[in-house]
Amino acid sequence: MIQIDNISFKYAGSRQQVFQNFSLEIEKNNIYGLLGKNGTGKSTLLYLISGLLRAQRGQVRVDTMDASLRLPGMLQDIFIVPEEFDLPALSLEQFLRMNEPFYPRFCREVLEQCLADFELPTSLQLNSLSMGQKKKVYMSFALAAGTSLLLMDEPTNGMDIPSKAQFRRAVANNMTDDRTLIISTHQVHDVEQLLDHILILTQTGLLLNSSVADICKDYSFEYRPAGSDMSDVVYAEPSLQGNAVMVRRREGSAETQLNLELLFDAVISGKVK
Repeated sequence: MIQIDNISFKYAGSRQQVFQNFSLEIEKNNIYGLLGKNGTGKSTLLYLISGLLRAQRGQVRVDTMDASLRLPGMLQDIFIVPEEFDLPALSLEQFLRMNEPFYPRFCREVLEQCLADFELPTSLQLNSLSMGQKKKVYMSFALAAGTSLLLMDEPTNGMDIPSKAQFRRAVANNMTDDRTLIISTHQVHDVEQLLDHILILTQTGLLLNSSVADICKDYSFEYRPAGSDMSDVVYAEPSLQGNAVMVRRREGSAETQLNLELLFDAVISGKVK
């Protein structure tokens, strides 16, 4: 479990608080979608959880360990994939020999399967890859590390459409019962099929903290032709089909698939709390 207790944080030289008296609990064995507009602290929150940043007040604990101390017992069980990174001028095999020992549950079979899912060979020179290919290799390493906590910041940026489907498949195939994944993203359609739980941040705090199951139990997501009855609609946006709508789910009606972009806009607009 991740326990965030009343943290306050701002960057050096800035007057603006990113977080002020912010608290949150993140349970194990879920895939969380961390959503919000630019500047709401999504990436900052991931860095605070990993201990790469320290809160000025309050505490972040990962499995009872103070994240800011970056103890070996925590670091060997957590992996963060930042939005931007570079890889050294090494072969993949050299990179593995240097980094694999830090992760006691690292599995080469998982790495090879993830690379196969991404249609990449195992014999790679890392500095010769495109940015999209580097992301695939690094995420393959992250999934193979076997850590209980995996943090990803905008993982599908720079990926083409087939690669995004490959990413979803690789993640789904490697979510074990003891693993927690937090994905910070603006590309909501890339990940909405993966998520178990939704967190929506604004500059004033957390607007939504709910499981996908509870959201879909309470709401239906539909498309209605122009001119249809809209009296029961909670939130609507125009679409090519007429209107994308979010309505209170009627008793006995079939559950619909989550429309994460529509949900996000509804929450940000204050129509759904």
